[in-house]
Amino acid sequence: MNITLKLYATLSDYLPLEARKSNELPLQTDDGATVADVIGPLNLPQKQVHLVLINGHYVPPGARRCRRSRFTWS
Repeated sequence: MNITLKLYATLSDYLPLEARKSNELPLQTDDGATVADVIGPLNLPQKQVHLVLINGHYVPPGARRCRRSRFTWS
C-alpha cells in the first residue's frame, strides 16, 4: 500500500534530503503495517514521536493504517 509520511520539527531531519522541502515522503508498506512498522526502518527515535495522526486523527503507535493513509508525526 502507498502512504504519505509527513514529519515536522526536528523529526524532518530524518527525511531524505529531497523530501525535506515538502516534509512529505511517499512510502510503500505492507497491507497490515502499523505505525510502529513505519517508524522502525526510518530510525526515528520513538521517544521523540509524540503525536501520530492518520488521516488527521490521533492514533496510538500500534494502530493499523488504512488505504491511502497520510501519516503525520511531530
